[in-house]
Amino acid sequence: MLAAGRAVADAARALAADTGQTILVVAGPGNNGGDAWVAARHLAEGFHRVTVLDAAGTPPKAPEAREARAAFEERGGRVVREWPALAPALVVDGLLGIGLARDVDPALHRIIERMNGSGAPVLAIDVPSGLDSATGRVRGIAVHATRTLTFIAQKVGLHTRDGPDCCGTITCDALGLGEAVAREAHGLLLTPATVAPWLAPRRRNSHKGDFGTLAVVGGNRGMVGAALLAARAGLLAGAGRVVVALLGPDAPAVDAAQPELMLRGVEDALAADVIVAGPGAGRSASATSPSIFERTTLPALVGRPASLVLDADALNAIAFDEGLQKAVAARKAATILTPHPAEAARLLGTKTAQVQDDRLAAALELARRFRAHVVLKGAGSICASPDGRWAVNATGNPALSTAGSGDVLAGMIGALLCQGLDAPRALQYAVCVHGAAADACVARGAGPVGLTASEVALEARAVINAWVAEGRAPAAMEE
Repeated sequence: MLAAGRAVADAARALAADTGQTILVVAGPGNNGGDAWVAARHLAEGFHRVTVLDAAGTPPKAPEAREARAAFEERGGRVVREWPALAPALVVDGLLGIGLARDVDPALHRIIERMNGSGAPVLAIDVPSGLDSATGRVRGIAVHATRTLTFIAQKVGLHTRDGPDCCGTITCDALGLGEAVAREAHGLLLTPATVAPWLAPRRRNSHKGDFGTLAVVGGNRGMVGAALLAARAGLLAGAGRVVVALLGPDAPAVDAAQPELMLRGVEDALAADVIVAGPGAGRSASATSPSIFERTTLPALVGRPASLVLDADALNAIAFDEGLQKAVAARKAATILTPHPAEAARLLGTKTAQVQDDRLAAALELARRFRAHVVLKGAGSICASPDGRWAVNATGNPALSTAGSGDVLAGMIGALLCQGLDAPRALQYAVCVHGAAADACVARGAGPVGLTASEVALEARAVINAWVAEGRAPAAMEE
């Protein structure tokens, strides 16, 4: 608590460098409030004008916090029980911490409303008050912080579901425990700095066969674009060759925009090193009369010893076919599932809202049930593996909320498998670079509104090459 409080004070000073500015520290009843009292003492000792809003109304529980409060008051520090009339220049949120198990009660709800409506920057201690740090769920109301200083390790809920909208800029102070925590962690935060070294530079003595053959199977009537987007993204992300098996009767013989793609039959797709199945494959009108894709093509693909990425309508077909579910779970080769929340709910036989209530648990259950590597897409996409390991992605933005974005991701995953990354790393690298490409597009003004999936695929090529060339994430991306 002493180290955490000192770190909070340092962060607050950086946000309010002028000692003449009033800093309002909101101290709650638990350890989060204890950190706030320690921070208030250090800020007062640094000659900042500090007011503490004591939301608990009772002496702090931790002895360090009681000592900090006494020292603060001895210096003439101001303690109030109601929101002060004078507008603060900075608010430090120490109201509620991790482990929030119920919705915020009415009295604290009003304080959070005042923090959000203050017009001042807000520094959240460990987690914005009202945000479930394990799931990213807002418990009735949550602080919208300018910056969140979290401790010891990153929390899943800061980076998924509503977390990215509540946290602002996130920094982590390990308080000297980082190495010990990392040794025991089952989870990973996906950043450009983390994943960039995984893909090695290509040898000069290389040929297309070194980078595999990727097949994309899908693109039924009216949905040819989905399969072509996946295939183009696979080519741009580095697959040596890309075969496209289009399922519709009106399928073109060539992709005029990307003539390097080989438009062939399903038989050719079966011989590929890696197969992406499902983009635009279509769904039958009735569960009792499955389409040819559902009845014969998909089972044949599942039965192949190639690495398999199951996306879109392939996932929907599996969700309603117990035989296919067993076949997927019995596969020996690598299997990757790429559901969005509604598809995940179908696969799990539950509701979309339940998936969103605990995205990590849903992703891990899908990985366990299907013995597959899974990405549960959405804000803070979560990757999970059958051994219980998981990762949450820190890149990306609302520009990815557009048609074809998932098709592009599926093609990129396939391409990285073709280039020799194992399934968990291929999945995590693709998810991270997919988001980083969208971030790069938005940074130069191409989005978030109106950014297309095709633009993301092109930008991903540039990002991958930058990462490979430098052997690390570019400095701007690390920030």
